[in-house]
This record gives sequence, structure tokens and C-alpha cells, in this order.
Amino acid sequence: MTATGAMWHNWARTEKVRPLRVERPRTTAAVQRAVRAAAGSGIPIKAVGAGHSFTGIAVAPGIQLELEDLTGIVGEPTTDGLVTFLAGTRLHEIPRLLAPYGLAMENLGDIDAQSISGAISTGTHGTGAGFTGIAGQVRGVVLVTATGELLEVSQDLSPELLPAVSLGLGSLGILAEVTVQCVPRFVLQAVERPEPLDSVLDTALERAAVADHFEFYWFPHTKTALTKTNTRLPASTRRKPLNPVSRFIDDTVLANGLYRVTCAAGVVMPPVIPRVNRLADKLTGNRSFTDLSHRVFTTKRTVRFREMEYGIPAEHVPAAVREIEELIQRKGWRISFPIEVRFAAADDLWLSTAHGRATGYIAVHRYYRERPTAYFAAVESILRAYGGRPHWGKMHTQDATELGTLYPRFDDFVAVRDRLDPRRLFANPYLERVLGR
Repeated sequence: MTATGAMWHNWARTEKVRPLRVERPRTTAAVQRAVRAAAGSGIPIKAVGAGHSFTGIAVAPGIQLELEDLTGIVGEPTTDGLVTFLAGTRLHEIPRLLAPYGLAMENLGDIDAQSISGAISTGTHGTGAGFTGIAGQVRGVVLVTATGELLEVSQDLSPELLPAVSLGLGSLGILAEVTVQCVPRFVLQAVERPEPLDSVLDTALERAAVADHFEFYWFPHTKTALTKTNTRLPASTRRKPLNPVSRFIDDTVLANGLYRVTCAAGVVMPPVIPRVNRLADKLTGNRSFTDLSHRVFTTKRTVRFREMEYGIPAEHVPAAVREIEELIQRKGWRISFPIEVRFAAADDLWLSTAHGRATGYIAVHRYYRERPTAYFAAVESILRAYGGRPHWGKMHTQDATELGTLYPRFDDFVAVRDRLDPRRLFANPYLERVLGR
């Protein structure tokens, strides 16, 4: 299906574009035809998923491919849990698709709105010092190249390209299929507790090392961290999910509804923010429950915000958070959104923020009606000093010159891009900034 382009916005309203044309392919062959037509006319073409990136990584000034009709499982899972998804499959659809086979994704982030192709292309991750991001679970892809041909990459076919195409920023071609290593269905026991911030920072590295999944949030202007510890259990474990009423109150009324009101109030009356944050300490983050993994990993977010996130060597996380705390106090800023801290295992993907090192992720946010520039720039300076690598889908200011010093295989990735897309059919302004022309 083809249509004249209307104005497109990403979820955070940080990016917008009016594409020349919008196409909605329903098959891989239709993607190939769209790419060949774009190449023949010299018009750039980009795929867009859920628009959940805060950067312009998916902005398509030329032809915008919307892949919401390219969804589902291809064939049957293998006996060892390899599952192939069509590229537009949304993460929230995957548990239903995997349920008949008794399988699950190994790890997930806390948002499941993204498409599988968008999630891996931007380096989306969850938490767990023993687990990689979602791209680290990829075992193969089918890519539509700039000539409209299909390139299959797997552990058996062109395996040397797998570390590049598994996390390719959308710069190497249009993903048509993604093969993921899934695991037997499992349950998570979740324990969420408010704890003294200093104590959490003192023990965070040890806790991340021994827990299956550990993360924490800190509301500025308080001395409390909200910790989340998830333990993996067999699927046969008796589940004790949250009571529907309790979940509604915690996740809908408090975490989204009330928080939306308080964020809006903070825009016009910043002095109320510290009191609101201290109230949040008392009202949230003190519960335990056991449920299927995807129901614990993911949360519902309806309050619109803007976000910057950096991955730094895990051992520097406590010091970096303390620097951010001191920065906020020194500047006298009123910050309503919490700082989020997560952990991930090292991997070998060329453009992964966790490439070659155990990684701690520090994310800062601002309500979408607040200007994030000064706060983000100051925090970015702190995290860059620790060798931080910015999340590709979240706001940052770095360019190819700086990024090339942070990734040992950066030049190798650029060489693959030069080979697969020499005419830059899949380029846009963001990719030109972070990868070069």
C-alpha cells in the first residue's frame, strides 16, 4: 500500500518529518520492490517501527516504510529455540506468538511497544548483569540490501557480518526477518523495595552480580532508591501475580495518572517537585509478586517524556550517580523524573553500547513539556568522562568523530556500510551525524 506522506512524529515529539511517500509492505517481496523503486529514482528510503526512539534514527524524509503489516512468526521454531520473526512484529505481540511453543524471550526492556527490528537496530536492552541486550539474542537476519536483493546472515551464512547487522542502526538495509534465540518459558519473582540511596550505591555492583536482574530508580531531591530485583524460576512455579486492583492503582493511577498531574504541576510550579518526589517514595515501590517473565519485565508508560541514556563501565556506576546527585544540588535544578540504573553483560556486537565490557546504564529523563537541554548536557559531560557510549535511540550530542574513538570496531562497521550501501540509500541526517556521510 502506498500513500502520500502525512506529518510523522515520534512518540516523544522530539522528531517530526513529512515523508515524500509512505508505503506499507505486507511481504518481503513488497519490501524488495519498494527498495528497488527507491534506488531507481534516487530517493532515500527508511523503515520506521513504533517511533519510540528519541533520536532521529528512524526519520524518513524520502520514502517511509511502515512495517506494521509485516508481522508474525516465519515457519516453526527449531528444537533449540531459534524463532524467526517478521521485522515489524511488536515486542508486546511476541509472548502470545511464543506461548504455543512454551518459549519466551530471554530478556526484555521495560517498554514493549517497539518492533523487533527497531529494538535490535537501536540497541534496546533490559537489565541483568548476566544477559545481553535484545540484539545479543539475534542469531540471524534477512536483510533487503540497497540493490533490492536479499542478504541472509546467520551463524552459517556470512557469519562475519552478524556482529554488524544484528545492531545496524537501520544503515545497512531494511530488515525483513529476525531470528532470535529464545528460551523455555519462565517465571520471575519480583521484589520491589525502597531503600536508602547511599546503601544501594555502596552495594549495587555486588547485588547486580548475584541477582538475575537488578535495577534501581532514584528520584532527585530524595535519599531513597526504589530497587527492583527479579529472580528467574521454572515455568511450573506457582504464580502469585499482582491483584488486578493493586496493579491498576500502582501502575495506572499512581505511576501514570497521578504522575502526569504532578509533572504538569512541576512545569508551572517547580518548587513543588522535591515534595512530590518525596511523596513518590512513600507511594510506590514496595511490593512483591510472581508472574510470567514478560508481565514482570515490562511496565505501562503513558506519561510522555524525553530521555538520554549512556552505557559506562559497570564499576563506575556508583561514582557517576553520586556526581549527578551533586550536580543537581549545585545547580539548584528541580528534576521530577527519576534516574534509572540498569546493568548488562558484555557482548561482541560492533556498535553495541556494551561491546567488550560489562556495562551499567544510567538514564535521565525530563517531562516532555520541560526543556532538557542544560540538564542533559551536564549529565552527558559526566558520563562521557567515564567513557560513556550513548544509546542510539536516545538523545545525545555525539558525532562520528567522537563515537569512532569509543568503539573498537567502528571503522569495520563503516566499511560494511560502504559495501552494502555505497550510495547511502538508507541514510538520513541522524545517521550522517553518527556514522559520517
